[in-house]
Amino acid sequence: MRILCIGDVVGNIGCSFLRSKLPVLKRVKGIDFVICNGENSADGNGITPASAKHLFDSGVDAITLGNHAFRRKEAFDYLDESPFVARPLNFPEGTTPGHGIINVDTGRRIITVINLMGNMNIESGLACAFETADRALEKAEGKIIIVDFHAETTSEKRALGYYLDGRVTAVFGTHTHVQTSDAQVLPKGTGYITDVGMTGPINSVLGVKTEIIIEKLKTKLPQRFDIASGDCKLEAVIFDVDEKSALCKSAESIRIE
Repeated sequence: MRILCIGDVVGNIGCSFLRSKLPVLKRVKGIDFVICNGENSADGNGITPASAKHLFDSGVDAITLGNHAFRRKEAFDYLDESPFVARPLNFPEGTTPGHGIINVDTGRRIITVINLMGNMNIESGLACAFETADRALEKAEGKIIIVDFHAETTSEKRALGYYLDGRVTAVFGTHTHVQTSDAQVLPKGTGYITDVGMTGPINSVLGVKTEIIIEKLKTKLPQRFDIASGDCKLEAVIFDVDEKSALCKSAESIRIE
């Protein structure tokens, strides 16, 4: 089985580029299941029912989120109702919209998707990602388990990868929007990449107009984050999974422009 994990899709421009490339990519690469981080899929950050629908209609099977998951209140009911969208599991239970772990029945088998958020330099007060991962594995219905770790630091991401090595099928990092060059299979068989990258405008700072970010960094004043325009890229990782063991045979990072 070949599982495609796509980096943070940024705004309507990223959604449109995804739709233009994903169907062919799935066919050429023989992709069986697609996971996409959609926490920036709405213009101005966050996810909306409309942007989620766009991703699903484009060929995505499951959506993961991150620190912008709850930016749009109009999405709260949708997050509660959708069985195919996972938000970070380590937010407080009972008061947080949505589900941190989803079990998707593909007809052939159940694939469990877990969304976790890091604890370093991103969001204070969240439950420990490592302890939350342990609890999540007890709720996994599928033998194939994919984890989106939405975190800031490379050290925390790699540490979680090794912590879960041999216990899950794959761990892919999101949030920093810059693809790392370490797609690999860890020693015990878990596929891994520190950050899968992003899908959106190439000439930007993480998808935002460059002049806006430069002004913010120079003046330290708040700025409206407008999405950049121009040529786009789609960054992702393909995990080739052995269905009997539910472990990875290979991990390949890709970029399409």
